[in-house]
Amino acid sequence: MMIEATKMEAAMGKGILYGVSVGPGDPELLTLKAVRVIQEADVIAVPNIGHGRQTALSIAADYIEGKPQIECSTPMTRDAQVRQAAYAENARVISEYLADGRNVAYLCLGDIGVYASFAPVIEHVRAAGYDVIIIPGITSFSASAARLGTVLCEGPERLLIAPVMSGDVDEILDVPANKVFMKSGREVLALRDKLAEHGQLDGASMVANCGLPDEKVFPHLADVTEEDADYFSVVIVKGANV
Repeated sequence: MMIEATKMEAAMGKGILYGVSVGPGDPELLTLKAVRVIQEADVIAVPNIGHGRQTALSIAADYIEGKPQIECSTPMTRDAQVRQAAYAENARVISEYLADGRNVAYLCLGDIGVYASFAPVIEHVRAAGYDVIIIPGITSFSASAARLGTVLCEGPERLLIAPVMSGDVDEILDVPANKVFMKSGREVLALRDKLAEHGQLDGASMVANCGLPDEKVFPHLADVTEEDADYFSVVIVKGANV
């Protein structure tokens, strides 16, 4: 029914917003569906977190072919009002294209359903009366585990996924599960010290910028220095009281 509804909306002149997951960094990890949607879209929307590097855009560059682009400001701030204002403005601009009958592909790193900035945009666009379709993708932690030559969990093991910036990690480290810490960035050394305190450092590894030209792989998190930390750092901890 959803597919039929979107076809009807397209026929009535309404554009559709596609949230397109582009994977962690390697363009070869784009799904066939993501490539097709990007190629068929009329307009490309790209999040910009303000660090000058538009990673999602570079991953999909070969399939954009000069399409119009919307730069969506996505401030990395704890100020909820600033974030919400940016999301509302992004949705407003996108909705103008949708009202004109043009389909928009909004590119997101990794999988759009995991700590992506797209969710608030969905709410605003749907409230404006437009349809949104989500294209899933390969997560940064799945790609990082593959790059390390390991698996995230097996048998009865549990997997816990959390952003380091969510706050104090002590409670998380006490949970009997393999763990993934995303968006470690500048907090990676503090996380390393916490893991050491909890006796879990030996089972910890890290991949920074997985699949990108400046990728760094650390089978042992203990070897990581301050210079190695990056916003796109994924720390995997295995064997922690599992």
